[in-house]
Amino acid sequence: MAVDLDEVRKMCELLMVANQGDHFHALGIKVTDIQRGSVTMELGYSDDIVGNPETGVIHGGVITALLDSCCGFSASTVLEELALTPTIDLRIDHLGPAEPHKPIYAVGEVYRLSRYVIFTRAVAHQGDKNRPVAQAVGNFSRMEKGTFSEFRDAMLAAYDKLIGGKS
Repeated sequence: MAVDLDEVRKMCELLMVANQGDHFHALGIKVTDIQRGSVTMELGYSDDIVGNPETGVIHGGVITALLDSCCGFSASTVLEELALTPTIDLRIDHLGPAEPHKPIYAVGEVYRLSRYVIFTRAVAHQGDKNRPVAQAVGNFSRMEKGTFSEFRDAMLAAYDKLIGGKS
């Protein structure tokens, strides 16, 4: 049985609002689309995430966080039950600076699934997927079934309490 994608959407949405001091808030990352095996995210431009104030270019670490999150959420969409997927390994290729004052989009996908590892890749671009600013390849842990047995109920309860009928 495959994980319910609506539950994955709720998990992503909850993680975006639950912890006011985390990187999702600090960076302004948003999930814009969830499909089986794929997640799309958006990072809006902000002076707060600029690495070089003279050029206005977004810091490379911010793009790394975006791609890691995108790959990790993509990995969650191929599980049998709702769970988190810890990063095992992540490689980022920064292909060129992002244009200042423009959002960055990331599209992550799962390309292989084994018993213990979920293999992903992602591309960050600014509207033209053929001109990426960075790309990633990541491996994520596929935890034993039952590891997150109480997670689903707790996450859905927290979602109802914090977000409820807002979505």
